[in-house]
Amino acid sequence: MMKNNDFTFTVKRIRFDEHYQPADSTRLTTNFANLARGERRQQNLHNALTMINNRFNALANWDNPKGDRYSLELDIISVDVDVAGNGASFPSIEVLQTHIVDNATGQRFEGIVGNNFSSYVRDYDFSVLLPEHNKQQAGFSIPDNFGELHGKLFQSFVSSATYKAHFKKPPVICLSVSDNKIYYRTENRHPVLGVEYQPNEASLTEQYFKKMGLAVRYFMPANSTAPLAFYFFGDLLNDYNNLELISTISTMETFQKIYRPEIYNANVVAGHCYQPNLHNTDHSVTQIVYDREERSRLAKAQGKFAEEHFIKPYQAVLAQWSAKVTQSA
Repeated sequence: MMKNNDFTFTVKRIRFDEHYQPADSTRLTTNFANLARGERRQQNLHNALTMINNRFNALANWDNPKGDRYSLELDIISVDVDVAGNGASFPSIEVLQTHIVDNATGQRFEGIVGNNFSSYVRDYDFSVLLPEHNKQQAGFSIPDNFGELHGKLFQSFVSSATYKAHFKKPPVICLSVSDNKIYYRTENRHPVLGVEYQPNEASLTEQYFKKMGLAVRYFMPANSTAPLAFYFFGDLLNDYNNLELISTISTMETFQKIYRPEIYNANVVAGHCYQPNLHNTDHSVTQIVYDREERSRLAKAQGKFAEEHFIKPYQAVLAQWSAKVTQSA
């Protein structure tokens, strides 16, 4: 991780519960913000949180005869960055932090930070920069230094004193598998994460997150239908305890069942050789309303917002900082 921290980061948190309402600065494409709008917002939130707690207890089934010992508390973590030193900040990233409540003992434990991942700059990279670059190309290609700035900003935050003051362990991001890759089941099996899969090649998302300093492994937990992608620093299997890992699985698998039911709520479980299919009709849907088309439309608008309010105004400052970080790495 990078040790050069010239920028000032500010962390804000808001509880994600049945009463959650998105803040004005929240990216509207953020998964949890999408659930919290419209006539069924409170029912959406209640159902999603119930699914998360039920899945947690199904995985943490030891000393849990009624399946109700644990419940999760979720905080939305918003990180603003001041790159000019003038007090003006830009919304950098948004993640989730879990806390585990043991209802039998009354204890409350810090879970994992990360889980979901949202970023205006990533919207710019994928929804503005990448399409504009490929308008000029005969075939698909990646722009030079694609993801470099975003990766350096993320690593700068994780290595900052601000991060260490708020969180005990490095983040873990849990995402969907890519529908244009093939995943092969291995013989490796973890008691919580489940059976490990390996892809036939690295996806663009995997390459992008590598520039954020994150490695990736793919696991399919017990009673899941498809593997999840776990992005992490260090040692995923040994740096986190079972309850911490379960908090991420139960949270993000629930979101994926809502957002990617064709994959994560499929009626057929992934086999030894698995290719995700977003056009799979043999799947079940949850009782939770989610507007996937709206999310796609807003991604480009929010990428343009990042371009106009961050990339262009601070271009010189960001370029100078990025070069300095590269030299000191």
